[in-house]
Amino acid sequence: METRWEGAVDDSKRRAQATYDAAADHFDDAAVGFWDRYGRATVDRLDVRPGARVLDVCAGAGASALPAAARVAPAGRVMAVDLAENLLALARQKAARAGLSSVLSTLCADVDSLDERDGQFDAVICVFGVFFFPDLTAATARLWRLVAPGGQLAVTTWGPRLFEPANHVFWDEVSRLRPELNRGYQPWDSLTDPDALGALLHHAGVDGAQIVASDDTFSLASPKDFWSIVLGSGYRATHDALTPEEQRLVHDRVVDKLTADDVTAIETNVIYATATKDA
Repeated sequence: METRWEGAVDDSKRRAQATYDAAADHFDDAAVGFWDRYGRATVDRLDVRPGARVLDVCAGAGASALPAAARVAPAGRVMAVDLAENLLALARQKAARAGLSSVLSTLCADVDSLDERDGQFDAVICVFGVFFFPDLTAATARLWRLVAPGGQLAVTTWGPRLFEPANHVFWDEVSRLRPELNRGYQPWDSLTDPDALGALLHHAGVDGAQIVASDDTFSLASPKDFWSIVLGSGYRATHDALTPEEQRLVHDRVVDKLTADDVTAIETNVIYATATKDA
């Protein structure tokens, strides 16, 4: 499997890269199992067959790339692209354990720098990643151009009320100590409505997309699980901007509040969009 770095990144992409490289140390915790749940669910919505060529952008630790690799094996190919090398390293380790090393390749790169030919992939997948692009429309249009005639595009985003009721508890405590950090890094909030996702796809030239909003919850073994989510998700950017003492205070206050309120599950609502290009 190949890993290489291509292209320059702007400040927003560099922040995403740093955030998820740091979050890799908790990305596979059981408390963050929703990555695998929704990655696999995205692939299940596609007609991915043995021998197919698949591109997974913002692939992370392989939550969707690995299920896709299992489907296209042994003759197919999955290219997993992400800015966070630490996450791609996890994907490679899991591919090796699953016997998929010959199917899955990784590329540490910015999607804007991909030199792949238009129409090269039978499926292009982007799970919980499209909202990181500075120009959402241009990036989505690029993904659509990479889809082969008769191929499919899958874009999955978070729905509303992500991680509630724990979400607002976390931000309330952050705001008490560092109000300038309150909700300062939540790019996923820009596409939590099916109409907004549909409009993005339309403006990017993707017509006829099927969009499904799915309400779901994710169980917590204990309120402490939410801190693993903070460390193994985009919330890591805010956590790492706090001082060690502030991190301890926010952790203790959040866990105490969730324990007092007997929080045993959080909302993980998802929006799935799939589109098939005319043959």
